[in-house]
Amino acid sequence: QVRLVESGGGLVQAGDSLRLSCAASGRTFSSYAMAWFRQAPGKERELVAAITSGGNTYYSISMKGRFTISRDNAKNTVYLQMNSLKPEDTAVYYCAATSRHWALTRAYDYWGQGTQVTVSS
Repeated sequence: QVRLVESGGGLVQAGDSLRLSCAASGRTFSSYAMAWFRQAPGKERELVAAITSGGNTYYSISMKGRFTISRDNAKNTVYLQMNSLKPEDTAVYYCAATSRHWALTRAYDYWGQGTQVTVSS
């Protein structure tokens, strides 16, 4: 089992950068695919980026080129580096883990509490 805690959110201006962290506990962390989701008020939760247990990364089209997901298994931590932030990036960002394929978004078993990212124009 995996327990996840996000941090690093905050209030920034358009064009700024943020680095989100997700600290995980659990002996099976290295075997899980990890992902970042986000949810804005009135909208459905969407996948932002994912990283497999082998380190392969995948991004939603709108984030490609601006966001980077990475993981450090030695530290049991996954990161989301966000550059060139836009007001439309404003949302609660969640870290999630799954023992199944990263693309099976309904199969993410573990979730963090979320961290708020607000981007002003």
